[in-house]
Amino acid sequence: MSDFDILLEKGRNFHGEVCPGIVLGTRVAMAGMRELGMDPFVRNRDLMVYVEIDRCMADAVQAVTGITMGHRTLKYKDYGKFAATFLDLSNGKAVRVSVLLGPPTSSDSSNEGNTKPDMKEMVEKLSKTPEEELLVIEEVKVDIKENDIPGFPKFKAFCEECGDRVLDRREVIIDGRILCKACAEGPYYQKI
Repeated sequence: MSDFDILLEKGRNFHGEVCPGIVLGTRVAMAGMRELGMDPFVRNRDLMVYVEIDRCMADAVQAVTGITMGHRTLKYKDYGKFAATFLDLSNGKAVRVSVLLGPPTSSDSSNEGNTKPDMKEMVEKLSKTPEEELLVIEEVKVDIKENDIPGFPKFKAFCEECGDRVLDRREVIIDGRILCKACAEGPYYQKI
């Protein structure tokens, strides 16, 4: 079994199936870690990853790299792009790996006629496409705020409206009052 097959299986186990996003995420993660000189079969405590989409690809990146939101090593940027930035916290080196998909084809359009794409065929094609035809790898610089670095919270505040504790400088100040974002901007939920 190749390294790709082993890591793809990790993605499958984490996500529940192999789909095109799991293949792409596995390949993105392997490329990002390789560029940083990190081994995906070893826990890399200095690795932080920013994923730019909340789809299957993100699951594969998490499964392959071992990064998690709970360890504060997985960051999510809601850009809707099949891309991730890999950062070595020990030396600041970072690379952004994005999926190079060409212009839309007729099968990408509104899915007229309800024809479903052949997932097995897509998985096979994405697994075998040469990396240089599939991925763009760019060296980048990432400025990390002190309150985004893994470890114990460095700052705590309490919302003056609801009383909830807010960590890591996520509070907002409005008219001199310390508020959580839910009280300041309106929550995503409604109490019943």
